[in-house]
Amino acid sequence: MVGIKNRNIVLCILFSILTCGIYAFYWTYVISNDSRLLAGDEPGAGLDIILDIITCGIFGFVVVYKSSKRMYEVDLYHKGRASDDSTLVTLLYALMAIASLAILQTKINAYAEVDGQYQ
Repeated sequence: MVGIKNRNIVLCILFSILTCGIYAFYWTYVISNDSRLLAGDEPGAGLDIILDIITCGIFGFVVVYKSSKRMYEVDLYHKGRASDDSTLVTLLYALMAIASLAILQTKINAYAEVDGQYQ
């Protein structure tokens, strides 16, 4: 899809750890925007991230849940089949947020543009 970049998950995890979680806020922003673009919505995750920072990460559960729901709808539309794992991904976010973000990024990478071609 246009505007969706294939992100290296290992580097995203490494940057999140090295910056003590600051990069994770950016990564959450990118995941939210990319899932919105894939679902055909307008990008605009800025308010989501501001609320996530203000609530010390609590609003991140809402962002992850909504992004996961959007990816379920995208998979259902493009592949004709999908499993709704939004609740599982959100629960995993409580235990290990980086793993939850990595799962969502993997789903987004399936629709990312690589060298001008779609996967």
